[in-house]
Amino acid sequence: MKILWTLPYLPWPTTSGGKVRQYHLLRSLSERGHRITLLVQSKDTLSESAREQLESVVERLIVLPRRPLKHPYSLAAAAFAPYPLLTSVNGLAPALEHQFSQLLKEPWDVVQIEHSYALQPYLHSLRDRRQDFVLTEHNVESSLGAATYQHLPKWIWPFVVYDQWRYRRWEKSALKSPARLIAVTESDAAELGRIAGRDVDVVINGVDTRGFAGVVPDLTSQRILFVGNFEYPPNRDAVEWCLNDIMPKVWARMPEAKLAVCGYAMPEKWAGQWPDPRVEWCGFVNDLTLEQGRSAVFLAALREGGGSKLKVLEALAAGLPLVSTSQGVSGLSLQADVEYARGDDADGLATALIDSLRDPDRAGDMGKAGRLYAANHHDWRVAADQLESVYRKMTDARRN
Repeated sequence: MKILWTLPYLPWPTTSGGKVRQYHLLRSLSERGHRITLLVQSKDTLSESAREQLESVVERLIVLPRRPLKHPYSLAAAAFAPYPLLTSVNGLAPALEHQFSQLLKEPWDVVQIEHSYALQPYLHSLRDRRQDFVLTEHNVESSLGAATYQHLPKWIWPFVVYDQWRYRRWEKSALKSPARLIAVTESDAAELGRIAGRDVDVVINGVDTRGFAGVVPDLTSQRILFVGNFEYPPNRDAVEWCLNDIMPKVWARMPEAKLAVCGYAMPEKWAGQWPDPRVEWCGFVNDLTLEQGRSAVFLAALREGGGSKLKVLEALAAGLPLVSTSQGVSGLSLQADVEYARGDDADGLATALIDSLRDPDRAGDMGKAGRLYAANHHDWRVAADQLESVYRKMTDARRN
């Protein structure tokens, strides 16, 4: 198929779960012979290494700059445009609209749009040319308000309430627009279907099981690993909860335990806020398998967010025993006490961590079960099969 795929960020380097998903789906489709043009509006400059990597996957790469978040036009649009903040920041882009309009003059088997918040620049051209398209929603964006806005000062809350209303209104309209709507979990699909009053397909998040197959966790290291993209508020909340409430309970009973925090866009203030030498502030790491191999357990202390967590799938694929909240394993059909250890408050998570660190044999069995689950249910090949099935439904409907 000839596919036009749009993104509001560069999918390389893979510094977030969304970027991991995009890169591996693009690569999987390319390996199957599909010809992909990738149109990106990015806040980051395209490096030569990123260009080389992406051009090895797609047939054509077009990257346009996104105006800065604090640009006067962005600030004015955030306040006065009918669109919610996230849509205004990623939309209202004449150059992007023009480029997309020109591309639509070509024949396409599939037009794939990622994220409802990035749809605005394309809608007019899609409707004008009567071009059907696929929209993938990675989360139920209107439900992420608490995580997105929780650190803002209270005086700005009237705007927050207004913006949340704008997003609910925009979301309902956006989700009704595509020929096919895709979610990443069954629970998200049910909620998106309720909002839009339509059927929703599911294309799961996956993991490169072959890439993590060689990891051997150090189950006696007493090292707990947390990984996240810290541009995403639920990950920042998880680290703060962990350091304030969970790890003090662990250290009271296991003072030698260590916590390693890895991820992109790590706040500089954290190292000064929690100067304990038992905390390793690793930042973004190019090869996560090295950190997984040095660790005894993976912690997903998430209280907010949606979708299924790619960092959790990567930990499972690496055979790393998992301790998680219910939110941390949302979208996954994992069995508690078999494939992961569950705790939904600070006491429960601390106890699960301590039990895993003190009983490495049992933790190792859990890690093996988790690795088998990831290989059987969440390899990227499964996700690519599901996506191709959605494409076939749309093209079959077009012929009929």
